[in-house]
Amino acid sequence: MRAKIIDGKAVATQIRSQLKVRAEAFSARCGRRIGLAVILVGDNAASKIYVRNKIAACEEVGIQSAAYYLPSETEETKLTELIDTLNADNSTDGILVQLPLPKHINARSILERILPQKDVDGFHAINAGNLLLGNPCLPACTPHGCIELIRSTGVPIAGKHAVVIGRSNIVGKPMALLLLQNDATVTVAHSRTQDIKSITKQADILVVAVGIKEFVTGDMIKPGAIVIDVGMNRGEDKLYGDVCFDEAAQVAGYITPVPGGVGPMTIAMLLGNTVTTAEMHNA
Repeated sequence: MRAKIIDGKAVATQIRSQLKVRAEAFSARCGRRIGLAVILVGDNAASKIYVRNKIAACEEVGIQSAAYYLPSETEETKLTELIDTLNADNSTDGILVQLPLPKHINARSILERILPQKDVDGFHAINAGNLLLGNPCLPACTPHGCIELIRSTGVPIAGKHAVVIGRSNIVGKPMALLLLQNDATVTVAHSRTQDIKSITKQADILVVAVGIKEFVTGDMIKPGAIVIDVGMNRGEDKLYGDVCFDEAAQVAGYITPVPGGVGPMTIAMLLGNTVTTAEMHNA
């Protein structure tokens, strides 16, 4: 039986409608709109599209966005000065620096410059550390979105064996931590894992964020599993996930498409973090 499609667009639309109510309530109570600053350095075409989509999503929910477009030759000191200014601005509730940054700028230093309470991407070491400890934090957006997609199936996470393929700071590691917080038993694998098929075949929940086109094939999936494909690999004709969709859909119980799966949820979670931090610091 063919897998049920997990519609990320539909789930994200539901979340946005809830966030709009919260944003309107904030505006009525505080006399201003929630503010998000988005910084883009350079002319990366994909980054421009991402920023445009994020700004449009902000407007839909009722968040006031301010976009800062800086040339690729911008010095790191100029970027840190801008971040310091936004950190001190009480009308700016969240700050997002679009990655990747030009090679002459230290991305880690820039991300750490953002105040943890304004780090709506969830990349700051303090937010990452609080996630590890199970403390309140702004979680990384993509893994948080994956959790919401899994929940949308109605299948309980608790007690399930979850396998995460990928170990990045942005997706793989925080994904494993969020699954642990939801009482899953978690295995982390990656591109160098030996006999990875024997591991993935055990997964009730399989999250793939390895960055390799169609890395996971149908024979690597446990029948009935939930498959979350975080990959986005550009081919000549279309986008490809890290999972061979046509094969996986014949085996899995639930599966996310690419595009239309995890992508919309990442932006929804970004908006959610922005609303949450505004509410927390303007109580």
